Amino acid sequence: MKNAQPGILAPVPRHARYLTFGLKQAVPPQAALRALAATADGRRCVVGLGTLLLFALQEQIEGLRPFPHYKGHGVEVPSTPAALWCWLRGEDRGEIVLRSHVIENMLASAFESSGVIEAFRYGRGLDLTGYEDGTENPRGKRAVVVAVSDDKMPGMKGSSFVAVQQWLHDLEKFSAMPAKQQDHTIGRRKRDNKEIDSAPPTAHVKRTAQESFTPEAFVVRRSMPWVDARREGLVFTAFGRSPDAFEALLKRMVGAEDGTVDALFTFTHPVTGAYFWCPPVKNRRLDLRAIGL
Repeated sequence: MKNAQPGILAPVPRHARYLTFGLKQAVPPQAALRALAATADGRRCVVGLGTLLLFALQEQIEGLRPFPHYKGHGVEVPSTPAALWCWLRGEDRGEIVLRSHVIENMLASAFESSGVIEAFRYGRGLDLTGYEDGTENPRGKRAVVVAVSDDKMPGMKGSSFVAVQQWLHDLEKFSAMPAKQQDHTIGRRKRDNKEIDSAPPTAHVKRTAQESFTPEAFVVRRSMPWVDARREGLVFTAFGRSPDAFEALLKRMVGAEDGTVDALFTFTHPVTGAYFWCPPVKNRRLDLRAIGL
């Protein structure tokens, strides 16, 4: 769809940097947002607006809400709201670093950095466990239907919602598992990516079979591995025309439905969680008419 930010439906890039921002007190954000809208094309920089920012603007986007916080059954999923999210994408890490400084300086009058995550594509699109991420992703026209709004209201057609979580892996713990246990944790064989029918009900693939929900809970995943000096994991990103499908998946993963917890939690856990509304683009710039800009 021509109105969607192109990076949402494009394959994951070789390198990425995720920037999150909070709001400075008593500083109107409109001017900084207009500057970002004129610069971000939605391809090299996908932009999402959070509930904190919309509250400050006294605006509302139907469907955007706080990220859910779950605690129970031995797991916790945090809610860490942010005002603004930028996913910088490209093939050259140095170019992305320099571009991020331009964006940070552009926003500095009204926004303050609350997080920077370095990410990359591993192989053909693998998680650091060696398993393929997003195997069941909708493709082509189906991906557009799943991820992109067709709302005819000005400034809404082509918009999307994204759920973003930073997951922290214990790769030593995962590597210590026998190969069969690893496969049964994910629900697929690592060697050929085939789904395992006999995997236990705790297997991730079993817990998140998108077609098993009513209504079906399909999302478009564009997750990427991340790393810093001492830690690593996955930046999980799921795009949808609303947060509903992702929320259904997460609710089942944490055992809120039946007490059965996704086996992923045996070696990894999320340390952040936030929803953002990704505005459409018009004439290669962000279209912010839906929030009065």
